Amino acid sequence: MWFLSRFGWVDGSFGMLEEDEISMSILARVGNAIAWIFAPLGWGNWQAAVASITGLVAKENIVATMGTLYGGGELSVWGELARQFTSASGMSFLIFNLLCAPCFAAIGAIKREMNNRKWTWFAIGYQCIFAYLVALCVYQLWNLFAGSASIIGVIVAAIIVVLTVYLLVRPYKEATKLTSQVKVK
Repeated sequence: MWFLSRFGWVDGSFGMLEEDEISMSILARVGNAIAWIFAPLGWGNWQAAVASITGLVAKENIVATMGTLYGGGELSVWGELARQFTSASGMSFLIFNLLCAPCFAAIGAIKREMNNRKWTWFAIGYQCIFAYLVALCVYQLWNLFAGSASIIGVIVAAIIVVLTVYLLVRPYKEATKLTSQVKVK
């Protein structure tokens, strides 16, 4: 982490960066490449994207990464976080990272218990997609009630909520039909 945040390209040459040049680092380039994915969740900056990715190693790495990437300026870490996140985007960030795939050790336990690589990847993908959708709904609906909503985001969030409620309350048709004969002694 230290290497990725302290080395990068400045004026066409690769080398160690000064404290205020962290936005030119290798880590910043990787973060900028994936930050657009998280923009609908309200936190589409490279620092938050990188912190979420490091959370796959261990969830406590999110805090350490945020402290490293948001600290060092004229504001304290807390002041910089307050400047970068609104209440809605902060809640979205927390929800995504709490519901997203667990750390590598837990993923290893999932693989061992499922004893199937395909189902392990399915479980990880399901957790990440579920976390993304919940965080998207929270952010978009929060902004709707706050009066600063994106109409497309609200429509997508409403569709997700309606679909989720439908899937929860729909009748289970297979429970009312008996398709095979059962002999009772």
